[in-house]
Amino acid sequence: MPYRAVMAAVGDELLRGIVSENNASWLAGELFKLGWRLEAIEVLPDREEALFDFLRRWIDEVDLIFISGGLGSTPDDKTRSAIAHYLGAPLVLCDDLFDKIVLRHPEETRPYLENVRSTQGAVPQGAEPIFNPIGTALGMRFRHNATTVVVLPGIPWEFRAMAEELLRQLPRGDRYSAQIVVVGWLEMDLKEKIAELVVGREESFSFLPAPNSVTLVISGEREDVEDLERRVRSLVGEDCLSSGVSSLPQAVIEEAVSKGFTIASAESCTGGMVGEAITEISGSSRAFLGSAVCYSNESKENILGVSREILERDGAVSAPCALSMATGARKIYKAHLAVAITGIAGPEGGSREKPVGTVWFGVSGLGEDKAVELHFSGDRQTIRRLATTTALELFWRRLKGA
Repeated sequence: MPYRAVMAAVGDELLRGIVSENNASWLAGELFKLGWRLEAIEVLPDREEALFDFLRRWIDEVDLIFISGGLGSTPDDKTRSAIAHYLGAPLVLCDDLFDKIVLRHPEETRPYLENVRSTQGAVPQGAEPIFNPIGTALGMRFRHNATTVVVLPGIPWEFRAMAEELLRQLPRGDRYSAQIVVVGWLEMDLKEKIAELVVGREESFSFLPAPNSVTLVISGEREDVEDLERRVRSLVGEDCLSSGVSSLPQAVIEEAVSKGFTIASAESCTGGMVGEAITEISGSSRAFLGSAVCYSNESKENILGVSREILERDGAVSAPCALSMATGARKIYKAHLAVAITGIAGPEGGSREKPVGTVWFGVSGLGEDKAVELHFSGDRQTIRRLATTTALELFWRRLKGA
């Protein structure tokens, strides 16, 4: 049997849609990599009885319980007291750990921290406190019968920083998995291509579609998974990202760095989303020089050098403009390769000749300059996301072929 876990995210703000819950999806991915099985994710209100019911249902049913949220200092933060009541234990201060948190802050904010010491620095007697390296609330861990319970703050960056250390201490499960990112394919096309491998093994394959790519997850016995991964890569060919590469931005940076190339972008309708995606990758500065966000015609002309004649004759959403933007970005950043994006994301601004969703891409450097026109459907944000991932694919394919 694999190791099994569940998670509860606590907070009325989650149930009201005021705040998005992201901790559970991140944790699920990390546990999956370790070969664990996350049996359930529940979102609970800020009520002690809801947490009691959750613990009663899952204690002794799973190996590990994660609880996120409700450890603040306001009246609606009830997780700490609920756990104390569940254990029948008083809250005790952990002054040694909380002192480290206080000393991490400047003098002017320490009086505030002292005001919350009695709540955020306390855990139920018998529970092990967990140091918070970023925030102010301590976490806690305790074992109840056959189950270990971990309680952490709900703020995503605090939750992840504390959970990462705990995950390193977990034993590895008996399930092995591999991920293959296939670029430029639809889910149905990929399923058809590898249909012969899937028959009789449906439980081993998960298809995760995303804008402009599909991530295929294969799980099972290590030997079987490695064999299936080799066969999938043989069938799909050059459209797979390299093993161990999980995203297009990472693939772009690794390809550019490995070949000693520099890259830049010029963005109109995406408003900097390409630059943001690339710079989320640690070490991207080794290859990425910058992105010029030129939204108005004036900025396209003054910064990127797009001629007024092109803008008046062909318009900002056109092949000549996209090519000129890419050439301008490559020149001003002195990059080996530049990709430009200009389009109509909507919901306004479209016409019969250029409907909403029309996007032109320009590619300049490491080969023949070219312009590509695509038509996307969806709302404004969807069109911008699709344009961003397409630009990343253009970077990746040009770098691969260079």
